[in-house]
Amino acid sequence: MKSKTKREVLRFPLSLLHYGNAYYIERIAALEATLAKKPRRLQIDMLGEGEIPADWALLIRSILGQRPPKTQIVTNARSSLQNGSVLVWLLGDQRVIREDARLFFRRANVSDDGDATVEKTWEEGDLKYSDSDSEVDTEEIAYAKVLQLINEYLPVKELAGKAIESPVLRQFGLVENEKLDSFLATAFGGARRSGESPAAETKQKQVRAKSKGSEPIQAQK
Repeated sequence: MKSKTKREVLRFPLSLLHYGNAYYIERIAALEATLAKKPRRLQIDMLGEGEIPADWALLIRSILGQRPPKTQIVTNARSSLQNGSVLVWLLGDQRVIREDARLFFRRANVSDDGDATVEKTWEEGDLKYSDSDSEVDTEEIAYAKVLQLINEYLPVKELAGKAIESPVLRQFGLVENEKLDSFLATAFGGARRSGESPAAETKQKQVRAKSKGSEPIQAQK
């Protein structure tokens, strides 16, 4: 009975670094090992002033996509997030963010002649460069893919380059205070929440996000 309680919520710290390939290699291995324990909930605590590089963010997405079916992911942003870190946070079945923290993602730089915009790249499924002899920036290609995935949650065209605060996230149904309070009560020894399953809540959240997609966006510049 005790072992089952220990597996109820596992905390997984993930630092946001400016330069940290060695760190992310270690964290990826640790994440796979943690998911292998088949926890009921895994909370990823994101903290730091840097960001998760695009390719590492895509790898984390791949790993989380192969998690055990009964494992729910909670992403907890204890710092403001930018670029690839935003995608990792959005992957949570439940998302928590510090009230005064912000999200930010820049536009992708995939062409130097203005011909290949991010939107056009996604439609055609291929990146274009003005000079066929130019060196391919693989990191920027990975980042364009990150933006494509972020666009499934937030409108990249409208929000890229702007600081996104909690009211906008609530507008799109990505965070809700009631769920946050209930989750924290459960995670720190409170009574287990009854009612709808996390999967049902996530489905309702997605429906609300779609219905609110046409509302005015109030992002801070």
